[in-house]
Amino acid sequence: MTKQEHRRNLRRAASAGAATLAVVAVAGAAPGAGAAPQAKPGVPQLKLIAASKSVTLDRWEWDGEAGVELDLGTYVSVENAPLELKVTRKSYKDPVVAQQILRDGTKVKTKTLPAGLVKDFSGLPGFLEVSVKDAAGKQVLTTASGFCPNNASGRIHPDAPATSHYPQSCPTNPFTLGSVWGVEKGWAANSSTVGYDERVDLPVGEYTATVAVAKKYRDAFGMADDRATVKVTVRTPPEDGGAVGLRSAAPQAGAHGAHGAHSAHAGHGGPAAAPDAGHHYGPRGADEPVPPAFSHALEARGQAEHLGDGRGHTDGSRIKPALKANGQRPTGRASVPADAPKPDLRSLPAWDIAVTDGEDGDVPGKDYLAFSANVWNAGPAPLVVDGFRKPGAELMDAYQYFYDAQGKQIGYTPTGTMEWDPRIGHEHWHFTDFASYRLLSEDRTKEVRSGKEAFCLANTDAVDYTVKNANWHPYNTDLSTACGQQNSISVREVLDVGSGDTYTQYRPGQSFDITDLANGTYYIEVLANPANRLKETDLKNNVSLRKVVLGGTPGARTVTVPPYELINTP
Repeated sequence: MTKQEHRRNLRRAASAGAATLAVVAVAGAAPGAGAAPQAKPGVPQLKLIAASKSVTLDRWEWDGEAGVELDLGTYVSVENAPLELKVTRKSYKDPVVAQQILRDGTKVKTKTLPAGLVKDFSGLPGFLEVSVKDAAGKQVLTTASGFCPNNASGRIHPDAPATSHYPQSCPTNPFTLGSVWGVEKGWAANSSTVGYDERVDLPVGEYTATVAVAKKYRDAFGMADDRATVKVTVRTPPEDGGAVGLRSAAPQAGAHGAHGAHSAHAGHGGPAAAPDAGHHYGPRGADEPVPPAFSHALEARGQAEHLGDGRGHTDGSRIKPALKANGQRPTGRASVPADAPKPDLRSLPAWDIAVTDGEDGDVPGKDYLAFSANVWNAGPAPLVVDGFRKPGAELMDAYQYFYDAQGKQIGYTPTGTMEWDPRIGHEHWHFTDFASYRLLSEDRTKEVRSGKEAFCLANTDAVDYTVKNANWHPYNTDLSTACGQQNSISVREVLDVGSGDTYTQYRPGQSFDITDLANGTYYIEVLANPANRLKETDLKNNVSLRKVVLGGTPGARTVTVPPYELINTP
């Protein structure tokens, strides 16, 4: 598996914030399309709408191929009541179940969606049906696209809620346990682009696209058969690149860009910048946070910035004091009240497992077992760790902090150290006692390989937003807001309730050197809080194991990854 393949794109669409979208009525409805049923209290009315009667798409060339991103500017509007879905599974042995939450004042009802309608946590699969005809009326494309209700959204009425309290993406982690999807009343959620990870080979020319919602979803949500008709112009991009929005910006060169999407998507570019926008990788590999897909209203006004960059693009943490590091190390005797709310760290089974040949400059012929690992916080309190540096010191002393329900600090305790990582692509402070990894023998009694990776904590994955006190809008969603600079005197790192932190271990020293290991069965162990220095509600759920089977010959090793209960992902 190549490094490019290993760092494959996991594009995540997310919401933009509180901007007002300039949305117009549907440009043409299907003949005989009926009106939606009369609104009932607490029941949302959904409608497919188009923001414009026409769109212009640039045809880019990349990797010897050419095509367009089929961004048609369609939205799902919500009237009468919010659209809210609770998506869960009891365990990895159980299927995903989706319930619609209906709120009528103080009354709350639930409606279970038909079995199989929602298969995972990435959204509603096959929600949109798209047909494209050329200027002569010949159908040249039919395709389907999923829809994440937490996608880029904004209000369409001035009296609608100013901000959305729903999460800002649909999770893509294969071991997600629970998610909440929603669109506020009086808002519209972006249902474009059609297939974020796919480009469509449409030659330069004029087209007509017709977009409809699949019947199974119209039936489930009581939607009328409204269809959006959009004129599409495919053009060769202007030589100067034109005005390219954030979603067209490409990662900067090199495989080790800064961890967060902030630096990798800091600039806007011309033709060289647009084609590979979907590929975003860095020290954490494929699971690094990616920029949200902002609403077109923000893009057009030049206000699209990465989540976490500047005022108005984050709404803070549930624990307000956790937003800013303490200016000086604590004084007085360290103590943790017995009843202090604490986090509950849990490790997920490893995934994204592959054999690699290491990084550029490594010794040829070596084989490494790379993998992604995630430790998440099941709550009911956030993990808050501060680092304090003595002038000129190489390490920071780390302390864990505790807060009551009102956000008042009620205790702290020493919990190891933080170290500055000078490697290109890191260049931030790592907490040294967060997780460790071992490769175990088939009988799980022998440690074959081990590794310990210092982390900068960040809320990269929404693992379960249905647990008590889950924060749907965690503050530090990437490292640009979490991990400090070389000249920092103190740093605060937070892992909020419901979120997890993924690292992809693909560098030697992080991954396992398997060059001289015998073929056979092994287990990747992910261990949270290995020294038990962090105070938790439960220390018995910190270990996870993932079975792998090694084969092949040195220089050409292979790995087979059996399913983990119902999760069949390598």
